[in-house]
Amino acid sequence: MLLLGIDIGTSSVKVSIVDAVTQQSVASAQYPDEESPIIALKPGWAEQSPDMWWQQAQQALALCHATGTYNADDIAAIGIAYQMHGLVLVDKQQKVLRNSIIWCDSRAVEIGDKAFDVIGHDKCLSHLLNSPGNFTASKLAWVKENEPKIYAQIDKIMLPGDFITMKLTGDITTSVSALSEGIFFDFKTNQVSKDIVDYFGFDEGLFPVINPVFSPHGYLLASVAEKLKLKAGIPVSYKSGDQPNNALSLNVLNPGEVAATAGTSGVIYGVSDQLAYDKQSRVNTFAHVNYATDEKRLGVLLCINGTGSMYRWAKNSFGANPSYQQMNNEAAKAPVGSDGLRVLPFGNGAERMLNNKQVGAHLHGIDLNLHTQAHLFRAVQEGIACSFRYGLDIMRENGMNPTIIRAGKNNLFLSDLFAQTFVNVTGVPVELYKNDGSVGAALGAGIGAGIFASPEAAFEHMHPVQLIVPTNTESIQAVYQEWKTLLNKQLLNN
Repeated sequence: MLLLGIDIGTSSVKVSIVDAVTQQSVASAQYPDEESPIIALKPGWAEQSPDMWWQQAQQALALCHATGTYNADDIAAIGIAYQMHGLVLVDKQQKVLRNSIIWCDSRAVEIGDKAFDVIGHDKCLSHLLNSPGNFTASKLAWVKENEPKIYAQIDKIMLPGDFITMKLTGDITTSVSALSEGIFFDFKTNQVSKDIVDYFGFDEGLFPVINPVFSPHGYLLASVAEKLKLKAGIPVSYKSGDQPNNALSLNVLNPGEVAATAGTSGVIYGVSDQLAYDKQSRVNTFAHVNYATDEKRLGVLLCINGTGSMYRWAKNSFGANPSYQQMNNEAAKAPVGSDGLRVLPFGNGAERMLNNKQVGAHLHGIDLNLHTQAHLFRAVQEGIACSFRYGLDIMRENGMNPTIIRAGKNNLFLSDLFAQTFVNVTGVPVELYKNDGSVGAALGAGIGAGIFASPEAAFEHMHPVQLIVPTNTESIQAVYQEWKTLLNKQLLNN
């Protein structure tokens, strides 16, 4: 029996076919090979076409089929993971009304800040566990205010994973986890937030049917199945935002367990059983994949927008078309601290952990007679690792004190230099696993379809491939203090 996982990322779509018995991938592919474009019509804006995601999902699945390593008729369930906080709008014919305003778009910051003030800080934090900030609800309010003709045509609002499920099944559903990441969910009343709906003037009919994360969200349409070379009627039995899904893929389900990822954005994600919140909303609390009213499981999420995106920028701007592996090899030639070159990697929109300020990316201390490509590549990795440390300290202020962090051996964690720097600057060991979001989505589908008896049963065969512990930390700690001083100066200027 096989499971299909589809991960709708910002840079690409990845698909994996997983054997439910061994829990291992038998085929995987991503499309496209190069990073997908982000449409920025104005500074701070970020959009993508939902139809592009759908086309990329089809291409990635076709690449998996082309491997010839499995029988597609054996696929029994489909799971979806997706980039969080994006806004997708469709009309009554399920036609997309505009590009998706995606997670790193900053246009709605002022709208969210005003809602925070008017609804009340205490009310928002105690009921929503977050400020409305720059999340999906505020983005929808921006459309209502600035594009009223489009707003008037909306039949349903969705997160990106809801959209892909609609394309597969024709059904539009959502979940408590998805609503919470959009800041639409009231954790005290366990329903769509009346405060948000009333303040912004939303019609509650815009919200889809709410299903559990692990449950059938629809069944593969015959017309779509034929096109995808799959069996009709396969359930889409799981869908989750990429960070809760990344945690699931690492078997991070219980209070105190912590996951990390360093893809386009960087995230530390810890599980709690408390309806807790950061008073400044610098880290955010959402319903985890296994959240239930009688057994609360919350994901406390630290997000850094500019991690992999910062490294990609360095690749495109300063490399002679190098591979990421070549960049990593070059970076290792420079000493710890990059001979004084410091990088603030905050050039991908408003940063929540910096109180929604748009600090921008900065290179400090460039010596034209000293610094080389190797210094730059190392300084970027060190700057990203320092931003993780800065955010982890905020999580520590809020009671999240990990003794070990789990991460997939992919993206920036493929770099031995980055992984060791991350561990040294945070002081927390990291377990690396051969796993990714599309595999996690496939295993989630198995849970939702009842193929696994419990979430824990889906990870019986998962073992770490590497343990990284802190070594020689003094040098990087000194680098971090210099980096933090530079960041604080920059924050004062914003």
